[in-house]
Amino acid sequence: MSGKKEKPARKSFQLKLASKAYNAKYKKTNPGPAYAWPMGAWFSLFFIIPLFIIVRYSFLKRNVYGGVTDEFSLKAYEQMFSPAYGMIFLRTLWLTVIPTAITILISLPCGYAMARSKRQTLLLILVVVPFLTNSLIRIFAWMTILGDNGFLNQILSLLHRIICALTGSAKEFAPHKFMYTRGAVILVSIYMYLPYAILPIFTAVDRFDFTLLEAARDLGATKAQSMFKVLIPGIKSGILSAMIFTFIPIFGTYTVPQLVGGKDSYMVGNIIFDQVKVRNWPLASAFSLVITIVSMAGVLLMLATGKKEAESNKKSEKEDTTPSIAESISKATLGGVK
Repeated sequence: MSGKKEKPARKSFQLKLASKAYNAKYKKTNPGPAYAWPMGAWFSLFFIIPLFIIVRYSFLKRNVYGGVTDEFSLKAYEQMFSPAYGMIFLRTLWLTVIPTAITILISLPCGYAMARSKRQTLLLILVVVPFLTNSLIRIFAWMTILGDNGFLNQILSLLHRIICALTGSAKEFAPHKFMYTRGAVILVSIYMYLPYAILPIFTAVDRFDFTLLEAARDLGATKAQSMFKVLIPGIKSGILSAMIFTFIPIFGTYTVPQLVGGKDSYMVGNIIFDQVKVRNWPLASAFSLVITIVSMAGVLLMLATGKKEAESNKKSEKEDTTPSIAESISKATLGGVK
């Protein structure tokens, strides 16, 4: 018996030695750095170098005829922090936070319904289909809906004629102003970036262990309590990703406020666009740097949250030697049946 026990132990020891030798050999002949060079060159050429140019131009002096002169200046940042641009920045935050919040509230039930549906592929296709159309075409489609002669005003005009026919009134119909308002900017922004929020929430819900919801219901929690205290904390990484994927593009957009917004919808993206047109590159670079910093902060926050969540899950898997709640409930139920 002792000889039979020694053979498996000897085989496992030999396998460990063989794996260590293979790992040491692989490290010597690992071509990983060579594979990383193309990606590093691409990253440097199209991200680091343009970012360096933006940072450099933001600290240069504007030329009289446009462009920059090779002279250090902080005038662009002085202009950027003026009260007029400060109001535009606050307006941009307002017109970004509101659509982002509404988009997340719409995406949560949509992502949950998609994850629980048996037709996930069909629903994913329906969500992704808008990406196949150019963004300008989608904005112009909303302009035909919200315009003075658009679909909404045509419906209101029809209702007005029906009411006038019933009441005998001869009052003319005045088109409602849907276009060139902040409401139009919020509505179109929600439509444009809704898929960016639905997809990460769907992915997080699809990976969620729904036995935890059943366990919470068995322990006395209501359906609403189990959703808010178990499901929402369990998919917080997906919610954070959806917030970042929605907030950042809305914060830097200029086409939506340019086409469907009015004078009170002027945003930071419009400032950059207008300053580039008049060749005021230092001011445009300063505002672009702000958007870049906000974007990088959001991405770093998302990565830090994902890393922290992965570490906590790994730690809980190592420390948790007791059976899960669902297993305990099932065992108790089986014991009661017996």
